[in-house]
Amino acid sequence: MHRHCGAHAFHGCHHPYPIHTEPMPLYEYSALTDKGKTVTGIIDCDNAQAARQRLRGGRLYPVKVSEVSDRSISAGRFNLNRITSLFTRVQPKDLTLATRQLATLVNAGFTLVASIDTLIQLVEAPRLKQIFSRVKDSIEEGSSFAEALSSYPGVFSPVYVNMVMAGEASGTLDIVLERLAEIGERQLALTNRIRAALTYPILMSCIGVLILYFLMTIIVPRMAGIFDDLGQALPMPTRVLLRSGEFLGTFWWVFPLLLILLVVAFKRFQSTPKGALIIDKFLLRVPVAGDLVQKVAVTRFTRTLGSLLTNGVSMLAAMDVARNVAGNLVLSDAAGGAASEVEKGGELGEAMGQSGAFPLLAVQMVRVGEKSGKLEEMLGRVADVYEGEVESSLESLTSMIEPIIILVMGVTVGFIVLAICLPIFTMNQLIG
Repeated sequence: MHRHCGAHAFHGCHHPYPIHTEPMPLYEYSALTDKGKTVTGIIDCDNAQAARQRLRGGRLYPVKVSEVSDRSISAGRFNLNRITSLFTRVQPKDLTLATRQLATLVNAGFTLVASIDTLIQLVEAPRLKQIFSRVKDSIEEGSSFAEALSSYPGVFSPVYVNMVMAGEASGTLDIVLERLAEIGERQLALTNRIRAALTYPILMSCIGVLILYFLMTIIVPRMAGIFDDLGQALPMPTRVLLRSGEFLGTFWWVFPLLLILLVVAFKRFQSTPKGALIIDKFLLRVPVAGDLVQKVAVTRFTRTLGSLLTNGVSMLAAMDVARNVAGNLVLSDAAGGAASEVEKGGELGEAMGQSGAFPLLAVQMVRVGEKSGKLEEMLGRVADVYEGEVESSLESLTSMIEPIIILVMGVTVGFIVLAICLPIFTMNQLIG
């Protein structure tokens, strides 16, 4: 039986029912139009020759046709390409941009398939381009958009899939896609602010470590030779400094090895449910940083819950999705308990207050939203409030970290200077 091939840069024939079980190979092509313009895209066919014939049938003149492997993007499959996929994974910014472009196309009146078809040409990330090509194939074979997206859980989150499902059911897919783009843009902005705030302290720490390493392995050993020539008993701080410099110069490899082991042990401990819960509880108790972690989790939870409810997802289903994106197991468990109370007929604000994990302001605003019948809107306002407070917490955190780093550096360098100067002072006293 001959299998069909579909081009992703133009409409081609396709059977109303799927007639093959294995996905056909993907071919990335570069071709010329009859006006001499270069176009690129992805096409799926049995072989490269069939792909060239299909392009010529669409009045395109192929210049280059090369097969693109997409096994690494198939859900649940393990092969050597999975290692490569760690370096070619879909970036949040690429997915957010693609969602914004798709929302614009659907809102302009294009059909979903035509919109995805155009999107494939606009997307620059190769892996995301391949994924949308497969999503388009699934839709043409009879799947819904949400079902097609759910085949790639590593790329499209449960929030994304659930909101698309609600948008398809209510006929408001364009609005849903715009909201998803807004959510992605807000999350990217928040992440970028956190990274920007922590970049300077981390840079200072790295530079400080390098300076200390230089002092301990280059300067201190040279001073040791001078002290040996004195033939005098050295003070305790000087002996400690010299022994530390010798150890660091000889066994420097112990420290990166120890760091790697600690990171691996931490990751393994964090991968267990009990370990993850212990870590998340500890993070919430850290001064200043714990307040930041809580606010970020509340922002994610309320933003997601409000968006899902606005787009027609039921309260219990929305709670189940939102609690999994909070990013902290303590708040996630508290949200799960609140969902159980809501299922029994209780109010969300009351249940959140009883958990003790949510800030009082968030609980009060949710209660007001329930009383006024504007819960979705109030959840969005809660997220806005805590996004602003995250910035204040970041400023407080960085204002604490920087003096601590400077203090540690000052004390360490002061000890080195003292240890070097003490023998000199002793020698002067002997001469005097």
